[in-house]
Amino acid sequence: MSLLKFKQLNKLFLPSNDGLVDINLSFNQGSFSLLKGKSGAGKTTILKLITQEYLPSSGEIWFNNTKVGKLKGKNLEQHRRKIGVIYQDYKLILDLNIWENVAMPLIISGNTKTDIARKVTDLLDLIGLHNKALLFPKQLSGGEAQRVSIARALALDPLLVFADEPTGNLDEETANAIGLLLKKINAGGTTIIIATHDENILNLFQDSRLILIESGKIIKDTKSPLKIKKSTKISKS
Repeated sequence: MSLLKFKQLNKLFLPSNDGLVDINLSFNQGSFSLLKGKSGAGKTTILKLITQEYLPSSGEIWFNNTKVGKLKGKNLEQHRRKIGVIYQDYKLILDLNIWENVAMPLIISGNTKTDIARKVTDLLDLIGLHNKALLFPKQLSGGEAQRVSIARALALDPLLVFADEPTGNLDEETANAIGLLLKKINAGGTTIIIATHDENILNLFQDSRLILIESGKIIKDTKSPLKIKKSTKISKS
């Protein structure tokens, strides 16, 4: 069943008319996809269209059988809660400890203290950082901070997790560990889209669907095994 669909989607930015052109994509519930493209190719624009931070110039976006683009108020809020976002720079709140960072979406959405405690405990166990719950973001390594970002993105049990260059600031070993954690989450039924130009991640999941975007256009969409030249370096955005 399709969870996310783009139909003849265009998003143009004036006056240059740069942006996304004629995007037709469909993502099934529970799928795992790689969205490859250089910085500026349009990966983050796709994310912002999904969360309705941007509105399309033309075309349609459907998410969970709801048309995205005209959602307002509580409907928009409920829509965004179904999408977990993981950022390259983590976007953790520096003056909150790890427990509080993961709990924040649950607090905002009005969960009970009991439910928050149970959920945060489960998520910290999932990412292997339960023993660091009272530390602050600046006390963590880059890989640990990204794990906290992942836990926070999962707090509201989203249908889709969009990871926007999640390994761009990490060494190869740590990046691969983050990638495998995302794959584990996908195995539990969550739809995962990883936007990246990190060749190590592309090689790690070379049997997964790859969508190649260049200058706002989809130039390849394949589920076939990929043969990508190995690299010992992590690409930086």
